[in-house]
Amino acid sequence: MKTAVLKHRLRNPSRTGRWLGKDSTQAYLMLSPMLIGFTLFTIYPMIWLITWAWFDYDGITAAKFIGLDNFVRAFTRDADYWRALLNTFTIVAVKLLFVFPLALFLAVLLNADTKLNAMFRTVFFMPAIISTAVIGLVFYLMFEPFQGIVNRMLQDAGLISQSIEWFGSKGLANAVIISASIWQNFGINMVFFLMGLQTISKELYECAEIDGVTRWQKFYYITLPMLSPIMKILIMLALVSSMKMADLVLVLTNGQPGGRTEVVMTYVFKYFFSYGAADSTNQFGYASSLAVITAIILAIITGFYYRMTKNM
Repeated sequence: MKTAVLKHRLRNPSRTGRWLGKDSTQAYLMLSPMLIGFTLFTIYPMIWLITWAWFDYDGITAAKFIGLDNFVRAFTRDADYWRALLNTFTIVAVKLLFVFPLALFLAVLLNADTKLNAMFRTVFFMPAIISTAVIGLVFYLMFEPFQGIVNRMLQDAGLISQSIEWFGSKGLANAVIISASIWQNFGINMVFFLMGLQTISKELYECAEIDGVTRWQKFYYITLPMLSPIMKILIMLALVSSMKMADLVLVLTNGQPGGRTEVVMTYVFKYFFSYGAADSTNQFGYASSLAVITAIILAIITGFYYRMTKNM
């Protein structure tokens, strides 16, 4: 009888034991720094944004509750916000179109475990650990109209007769932003693809070779399907991070010329800190409402993407 009771307790520990046991206490203590940080730097700012989105507030004078006025203003009178959002979608789409094929191509080339490949992996990964502000400054100096190295190389090669004003039009300025973003991000994606390639069993490729399968067929029918789960996650993370891009644009173009290279996060940032905005005062309330709208749009896109790729 005693043995049966003991087995029952071992199989069904009490709720109090699960929550107050020594192992549980240690686990909570180990998790507490992360939970405290998550609460202070993620949950609280989200609550702050959602709260002030309903107010007219500049951070100095008393806040005035205005209900839906900030949201009505964003949807009816602020065409610049939607223009910045559309420009963000354009930059993200073109960036993803190039960064993942490039990262996958390099990962396949560098998959062999040799010292030379290890060196190239390190070189290609380096941009991922460089400050975004430094990358923006470097690319600005490279594409500077009069003394930039890009214009000089094109002139020396006889491809152009006079310097190109790279930041004088929306198309060229966006091209510079996209180039800098691709250079910064392809290395980290290459590393993830390398990790995925190294988990694929070599026996699959050996069996395919016995059946006379070509190299392209092995890539299409074995490599790509096996990499699809990690590719799905990488595309979602790249989509979210690219939508939040701000510092690179601020350093490279600051939204110029005429605000046509503005992205959604730089637009919201400038209303928060009256940086380059038409109004010289901070507009915390309106900026908060723009941030909430952007978060909802991003959540819808992420949910739609997850639903479309659910069976991958």
